[in-house]
Amino acid sequence: MGIKHLKSNSKIENILEVLDQDAGLIIDDILSSEDLQQINNDLEPYLKNNLKGDNDFTGFRTKRVGALMARSPKCRELALNPLINQIAQKFLEPHCDGYQLHFTSAISIGPGETEQVLHRDRGVWGGYVPRKIETQLSTVWAITDFTKKNGATQVVPGSHKWDKDRSPIPEEIEYAEMSAGSVFIYTGSVIHGGGNNTSNTDRLGVFLHYAPSWLRQGENQYLSCPPSIAKNLQPELRDLMGYSQGGYVLGFYTDPTDTEGKLESVSPKKMFGESNDPFQIKTPEELVDGSSKKN
Repeated sequence: MGIKHLKSNSKIENILEVLDQDAGLIIDDILSSEDLQQINNDLEPYLKNNLKGDNDFTGFRTKRVGALMARSPKCRELALNPLINQIAQKFLEPHCDGYQLHFTSAISIGPGETEQVLHRDRGVWGGYVPRKIETQLSTVWAITDFTKKNGATQVVPGSHKWDKDRSPIPEEIEYAEMSAGSVFIYTGSVIHGGGNNTSNTDRLGVFLHYAPSWLRQGENQYLSCPPSIAKNLQPELRDLMGYSQGGYVLGFYTDPTDTEGKLESVSPKKMFGESNDPFQIKTPEELVDGSSKKN
C-alpha cells in the first residue's frame, strides 16, 4: 500500500482524510536547503558528543538531543509551522479545548543501528486513555534523506484501527522514505518504530509531537526550557509549550516569593506580563459548564 505523499499546498481536509485512513503520511519538500543548514548548525554542538542509547529501545548507536525549544531557534519555527498547527488543531480538537507541544527531540540513527521494537506512542500514558481519544499528532522532519537503508521509520498504515493485540506481518510494514526537508506526520495510535541503518551515514530527524493540553507532556518543557529562557521566546511558542492554562483552573501557578498577591493562582502568562488568557473564569456557572462532558 505504501505511505502516501502529499504536497505542502494540500487542503487540510485531504490531509485529515489520509490520517483517518492510514494514520501516517508524508508532506514533501517543505524546508529549504538554508533551513536544513541552520538546523544542522543549531544541533551540531550537541551531536558532537558520543553519548548514545543504552538499551534496545533507545538504540545503542542512536544519539538523541532534547530541549529543542531552548537550543534551536530554527526548531522553534518548525514547532510553530502554520500547516502543522492547523492539522494538529483539527485532528485533536474533538477531545480537548486546546493542544500543547508534547515532545521535542533530534534523533540521529547511526550506521549499524538495529530496528526499534514496533510500538504505539500513546502507550506512554499507560493505556489509561480510551482508544477512541487520539492522544497525539506527531511529526518527524527529515534533516537528511530518509531511506529504508539508512533507518527510515517503519510504519504500519491503518494499524490504528486494529485490535490492540494484533501484530503486523512483514508485508504490512512500510517505510517513511522521504527527501531532506520533508515531514512525516503520524498519530499516536499507529504502529511504528525506527528502522535499522545498514548504510555508512547517519539519519537525522527532528521529532515534534503535539497532544491535548490536559495530558501530561512527555518532555517537561518547564525544566527543558525554564522561564529564564522562555521569556525571550514568542508568546505563541510559550503558549504551545504550556506556559498558559489548558482549561479553567488547569495549569495555573503561584509565585512562591510573591507576598503581595499579584501572582496568586494566575495563568503562567502573567509571569511574562501577559493577561489575555482564554480560560479566565468570569462566573461560577461558567466553571461548571466548562467542566461538563461534551457530546
